Amino acid sequence: MIAISKDTYPWLKNYPEGIPYEINPDAYVSLLEMMEISFRDNAEKAAYVNMGKEMTFGRLDELSRNFAAYLQSIGLNQGDRIALQMPNMLQYPVAMMGALRAGLVIVNTNPLYTPREMQHQFKDSGAKAILILANFAVNLEKIIENTNIQHVIITEIGDLLGFPKKLIVNAVVKYIKKMVPEYHIKNAVSFSTALSIGSGVTYKRPNVSGLDTAFIQYTGGTTGVSKGAMLNHRNLIANVEGINEWLMSKMRKSETTGQLTLIAALPLYHVFAMTINGLCGIKWGALNVMITNPKDIPAFVKELKKHRFNIFPGLNTLFNGLLNNPDFATVDFTDLKITIAGGMALQKIVAERWEKATGCPLVEGYGLSETSPVLSVNPLDGHHKPGTIGLPFPSTEMRILRDDETWATPGERGEICAKGPQIMLGYYNRPDETAKVILEDESGRWFKTGDIGIEDPDGFFKIVDRKKDMILVSGFNVYPNEIEDVVAQCPGVMEVACVGVPDEKSGELVKIFVVKKDPELTEEIVKAFCKENLTGYKCPRKIEFRKELPKTNVGKILRRALREEEMAKVAK
Repeated sequence: MIAISKDTYPWLKNYPEGIPYEINPDAYVSLLEMMEISFRDNAEKAAYVNMGKEMTFGRLDELSRNFAAYLQSIGLNQGDRIALQMPNMLQYPVAMMGALRAGLVIVNTNPLYTPREMQHQFKDSGAKAILILANFAVNLEKIIENTNIQHVIITEIGDLLGFPKKLIVNAVVKYIKKMVPEYHIKNAVSFSTALSIGSGVTYKRPNVSGLDTAFIQYTGGTTGVSKGAMLNHRNLIANVEGINEWLMSKMRKSETTGQLTLIAALPLYHVFAMTINGLCGIKWGALNVMITNPKDIPAFVKELKKHRFNIFPGLNTLFNGLLNNPDFATVDFTDLKITIAGGMALQKIVAERWEKATGCPLVEGYGLSETSPVLSVNPLDGHHKPGTIGLPFPSTEMRILRDDETWATPGERGEICAKGPQIMLGYYNRPDETAKVILEDESGRWFKTGDIGIEDPDGFFKIVDRKKDMILVSGFNVYPNEIEDVVAQCPGVMEVACVGVPDEKSGELVKIFVVKKDPELTEEIVKAFCKENLTGYKCPRKIEFRKELPKTNVGKILRRALREEEMAKVAK
């Protein structure tokens, strides 16, 4: 642990009352122990509700144990990787906790990924098994032969909704809405069959330690190749304990009684929701209201009206979308005590409108996949600073690094670096990429975030720029190299450059500049090619054709010059 005191670190004097400077990352031997304690203590409570169906902690215990037993029965061993690819639905926590209870390593996968993106992630991680929603199985069929996947488990949306709702929902989705393209995957097993088989075999609890890898969370790479951040049980326990201290200090001072209720609108495959909704929800014995499609704002608001909720994590775009729905004002916010924005910059106007509409301050936090994810968050006691990413978490140290790799003083710009028990082990099978982001000095092992920031005299940090060329679209990282690599393969393209441009709705959007090789090349052709090879948020929203691109003397394309042009347009 980091030995810290108010005299050494200025942010500690602004810690809300009751929050410790340090947490214990070894509070549990592993996430398994944390789950088992919660299952025992909260068996009768509802753990999740989705599409009108509740699942108790006792039922979650039973189903996740059955799934773990099934995974062991088909020959998967401790440390093997399993991919999970589905939106928010009851199957996700069952699968996540079942995989962890089997001692496996989870590879979370965006369900909207294209076959190209899926192939890279599955091949790179060495995943041997996958649980995938049937709606996306056709994409798996296209690339499974190029991966190490040996076991395919397929679930349908209604599988855990109970009889007869299961049959009705699955039939509507498949035959009326036609949302499940036909697929043919040899030896695939249904999720229901897997659970049934698992109920009839013996589960053997693995000996899992805090140092064992629990998740491989994929994030973009500077080379255009997505990298898997290895997060062990101890990393995640450290973040769970930090979130617990920060949030529960606020809840203990509120007059709210009864079971804690969280809104799970962010996808659980995203590290932010996976930690706060998935893992913290288990520790707290909380109810998670799972939103399968948060883009359907009217349906989302209708669901919010059914619950008295306490904690609402989300993104700026999500909060903005809700605020612009006329029915949102009729939701009961009496018990809402904590709203936290992460994943992208929180706009001041959105924060102000949210507090006015709900009576609950909307505060910003900061983290990355590589940091499990939280590094800092604003105080929840009314002393938050809008426009900042808050104060470093307990047991976390943050500093600003100058270009010459010496430490800056408060008020100086530089790269935000962090040290703490939540920092990843490294990138899976990428020691070269790991070396680029890890700085070792006499004070320890630091993670270089790639974000340019400033620490103010009170210990609050603020992001002012980005060292990397990364584009942040509604909380998702987009790396220009990947976009350029794809677009360059489009017939008729000679050269391409990709930058992020400001967007009121998503924070940033992807724009590409293209030099034609074929005069007949059109914007429609490029967009169609991108749609085939990139998931939606990565696809260019703007395309500009040029005769040439700005370059250095040695011929390197100057993205910065293009980005500056775009910023100048906004400033006018």
